Amino acid sequence: MTARRIQTRITELFGIEHPLLLGGMMHLSDARLVAAVVNAGGMGYITPRSFDTLEDYRRDLHLCRELTGGKPFGVNLTFASRAAQNVEILDHIRIALEEGVRHFESAGNSPDQIVPLIHDGGGLLLHKCPSVRHALSAERLGVDAVALVGMEEGGHPGFNQLSAFVNGAFALERLERTPLVIGGGIGSGAQIAAALAMGADAVVMGSRFMAAAEVWAHDALKQRIIESDEHASMPIMAHLSTWRVLRNEAAVQVREMELAGVAKAHRDYGDLILSSRTKEQVYRNGDTDAGIVSFGPAGAFTEKVEPAGDIVRGLMAAALKALDGAAAKIVSDDGPDT
Repeated sequence: MTARRIQTRITELFGIEHPLLLGGMMHLSDARLVAAVVNAGGMGYITPRSFDTLEDYRRDLHLCRELTGGKPFGVNLTFASRAAQNVEILDHIRIALEEGVRHFESAGNSPDQIVPLIHDGGGLLLHKCPSVRHALSAERLGVDAVALVGMEEGGHPGFNQLSAFVNGAFALERLERTPLVIGGGIGSGAQIAAALAMGADAVVMGSRFMAAAEVWAHDALKQRIIESDEHASMPIMAHLSTWRVLRNEAAVQVREMELAGVAKAHRDYGDLILSSRTKEQVYRNGDTDAGIVSFGPAGAFTEKVEPAGDIVRGLMAAALKALDGAAAKIVSDDGPDT
């Protein structure tokens, strides 16, 4: 029997088998996780800000190239709200291009300064944004694809208060030519099918892969994710830029400070919101209440620890089944013979 797959503008543009992208996850999207997704037919993005040095980052690119055997993979370029954290982004692009990477995912700010640099290097840029307005701006800047995320996204969906499917539907009406990826709250094959049926060219996911076998984080966090339900995430820091996170003691403490009005800026939260704290105390040591963990409701679809490749294959098989089921509901009402 001939194997079936779903072909879209994204699968053709990126040279991948499945319309499934693993977005960059701070500290977690390294060579082993990204390679597992890529080898299963998807696309994944390494997060260079996760590494202590540029040489560590370069070594991870080498490892990913080795693990994928030359298949395309990407690099995430997230602009932080604090300018001092963005000084190395040009180095991240330069090193990636030197190492043969041609796929990039940007987020957090306008990509106007990096579009020419990436295109001059022969690369493709997917820009991730939280609103249709930003998506249209990115299209005018000449990005190669747009990812539009909803308020359900684990991490930073911005000030957006619309769901992934509402955002996506409006974007499909207004984008003129640019392939559209949607994300936020997507953790099942049926949702992938719904996104594709709506007209999207791919989905971008994150939380659903946080308990993958290749993720280096502590087993205690993976077990907490397995035990989570659709209410296990919460938004915090809406006065600065909404952050959807795992509902734990640290997140509740941040929310209480926010509501009490005692924290007006990032610095007022001290080290409670620092990613370095999350990396050491949650990811490495397994204290799942000690730091802020970017996490969305899609993570609640996780039932067990399994290889990322199996997650990809399971999701795509379920998506095909859902699309077949939807097609079977279409009937032809033949009129009376004349």
